[in-house]
Amino acid sequence: MMASPASEVQLTTLHSSHDEETTTPVATSSNDLHPTTPRRQLLVLISSFLTICITVGLNQSYGVFQSYYTSPSQTILPVSTSSSALTAFIGTLGSGLTWSGSLFINPILARLNVKGTKALCVTGVLCMSLGLGLASLCSQVWQLLLTQGLLYGIGSSLLYFPILSVAPEYFTAHRGSAMGFILSGSGMGGLIFSPLIRALLSAIGPRWALRALALLVLVVSLPIASMAAPSRFVGRRPTRIDIKLAMKPSFLFSVGAGFLQAGGNGLPLTFLAEYSVVLGYSAGFGATLLAVSNGVNSVSRVMSGFAGDRFGRQNTLILTGVLCVISVLGFWLGSVSGGNKVLWIVFVVLYGVTGGGYNALFPTTVADVFGLQAYASVNGFIYFVRGLGTMFGSPVGGKILGESKLVNYRNVVLFDAALLGGAMFCVIGVRCWDAVDKRTWKWKA
Repeated sequence: MMASPASEVQLTTLHSSHDEETTTPVATSSNDLHPTTPRRQLLVLISSFLTICITVGLNQSYGVFQSYYTSPSQTILPVSTSSSALTAFIGTLGSGLTWSGSLFINPILARLNVKGTKALCVTGVLCMSLGLGLASLCSQVWQLLLTQGLLYGIGSSLLYFPILSVAPEYFTAHRGSAMGFILSGSGMGGLIFSPLIRALLSAIGPRWALRALALLVLVVSLPIASMAAPSRFVGRRPTRIDIKLAMKPSFLFSVGAGFLQAGGNGLPLTFLAEYSVVLGYSAGFGATLLAVSNGVNSVSRVMSGFAGDRFGRQNTLILTGVLCVISVLGFWLGSVSGGNKVLWIVFVVLYGVTGGGYNALFPTTVADVFGLQAYASVNGFIYFVRGLGTMFGSPVGGKILGESKLVNYRNVVLFDAALLGGAMFCVIGVRCWDAVDKRTWKWKA
C-alpha cells in the first residue's frame, strides 16, 4: 500500500466512464479538514462501534445458522438442498455485499449532504430488517439467498459505509487505537449474537428467531443511522482511483491481500460451529465457541490498535498475518488429523486473536500508506475486492468439504492456509514497495 501524493489523487476513473460533478471542489490534502470536537469524536466512536456490531458482528455469527441449516433436526429447508456449500453462500453473500457495496456507495456519498447520508443509512436499516423478516417465510435455499443473503447484505452495506468511511478522518495520532476500538465491535457483536441466535433457534425455532433478529436490527440500528457523521473534508473526497496509482505494485499487492485474506478469514468462522459438532461437541457448545472466538477477536482488535500505534501498523499487520497461518496449520490441521479437541480450543482462541488483529489494522494501513485524502477511494475499492473474496472463500470451502465428516476438513484447512499464506506474502510486498515508493525505510511503519 503506497503513499500517494495528493496530486496523484485525480478524477481518472477505474470503474466508471462518467465524469464527476465539478460544482464542489475536491479535497486534495489531508489538511483540508473541518475542525472537530471531543464530543463529535465520541459520537463517531460510539456510532461506528455499534455499526460494526450490528453488521459485521451479525455476519460473523452466521456460522450458527450454517450449523443449523445443515443439521438433521433443521425444519426450514428440504433436507436434500441443505448442503454445506449452498448454505455457506447465504452467509458469505450477506457479508460479501456488506463490503463490496463500497464501489457503488462511496460515489453516491460524495454527492450527499448530511440529511441525504442519514436517509441512505435508514434505507440500509430497513433493507436489513426486511431481509431477515422475509427470510423467516422461506422454505428453499434460493429464497434465503435472496433475503438473508442479498437483501440483508445490500442493507448492511448501506449502513456500514456511510458511517465507517469517515471514521478515520476524526482521529490522527491515535487512529490505530480508535479504529481498533471501533472494529472490535465485530467481535463484540459476534460474542452477543452467536449464543443469542443459538438460544432463539432452540427456544422459538428458526422462523421466529429470524423475526426477532429483524426487530432487534430495526430497534438498534435506527438510532445509529440518525448519528451518521459528515465527512470532515472541506470539499468532496475523491471516490475514484487514479490509473497511475492503480498500476503501482503496492496497490496491486494491497488488492491481492484484501481478496485472499477475506476469503481465508471467513472460512473458520463459517464452519466453526459445524466443525465443533463433528468433533463431538453439542450445537450449543459450538455456538459458545463461536462467541468465545468473537469475544477474543474483539479484545484483540483493541490491543492490536495500540500495538500498531507503538510498533508500526504495517509491522503489526504482517505479524498477525504470520500468526494466522501458523494457527491454521499448527492447530486446526492438528485437530483434524487426530480429532483433538484441545488443539481445536487452542485454535479458536489463537485465531480469534490473530484474525482480529489483522482486520483491525488493515483499514488503518490503507490510510497511512495511501494518504487520508485517498482513503475513501482506495479503501472503497479494496473493500469491494474483499467482498468478492468473502463470497469466494466459504462457498468454495463448502464445496471442498462435501459431506461434513472429520476427514473431509483436512482439504478445507489446507485451502484456508493457502489463502491466508498468500495474503501474508502480499502484505509483506506492500511493506517493501511502500518503502521503495517513499525512498526511505522506516523500522516503525
